[in-house]
Amino acid sequence: MAKIYTIQLHEIDLGQVLDGLEIRAQSWERTAAFLRTEGMPADELFIIEECSTPQEAERIAKHYRLIISEIRRQMEAQE
Repeated sequence: MAKIYTIQLHEIDLGQVLDGLEIRAQSWERTAAFLRTEGMPADELFIIEECSTPQEAERIAKHYRLIISEIRRQMEAQE
């Protein structure tokens, strides 16, 4: 079974963690879009993540989104 951790952070620090996770999720979403279309959006530059397929990139992006959602859910439960 996976180990569960309880971590306490100042709200500003937790905001920074969420910002970082958001950036990672966006990067994987952009990578998935790039792999599907094989084209870079004209108005947007980014680093393509290393993976094999758009589906792999989408799974990773979805996992980041789930982490973000879970953190926000726990934050709201404490307000």
